[in-house]
Amino acid sequence: MPSPGPLRFQLNGHPVEVPAESARILLDLVREDLHLTGTKRGCDLGTCGCCTVLLDGRPTLSCLTLARLVEGRSVTTIEGVSPRQGLSRVQQAFVDHGATQCGFCTPGFIVTATALLRDHAHPSKEEIERAISGNLCRCTGYTKIVEAIQSASREGV
Repeated sequence: MPSPGPLRFQLNGHPVEVPAESARILLDLVREDLHLTGTKRGCDLGTCGCCTVLLDGRPTLSCLTLARLVEGRSVTTIEGVSPRQGLSRVQQAFVDHGATQCGFCTPGFIVTATALLRDHAHPSKEEIERAISGNLCRCTGYTKIVEAIQSASREGV
């Protein structure tokens, strides 16, 4: 069976053309082929949110997304959320509020929170909790994570 042609999409605002087998998942393409390791492999089952990226601006689990499905679309990883210099307001709020703990789940939370605050500048605590409900942290009780997102919403993203 012939290999499919190159996969073309926008990655963090830049055009990408890369070979990708039909069964390749987006997480492996991003981490292994494109060497953007900020997106983490957690459960491989879509239950932890560590692998969250933005697909056309919407939080998406890259461990459950076939790479071929991003053809012609836009993918933003944690690397694309970060400004050229320094940290985004969401990232800085996570640092300021001690919401990072071990840091493994942090990229998924930040990507999810960035999309939430882009679409809803001043969410309630309940809206924040609902938005991040697909992201699991094994180190905290989520209080500092919610506080960080609330703080970033007050500062504007």
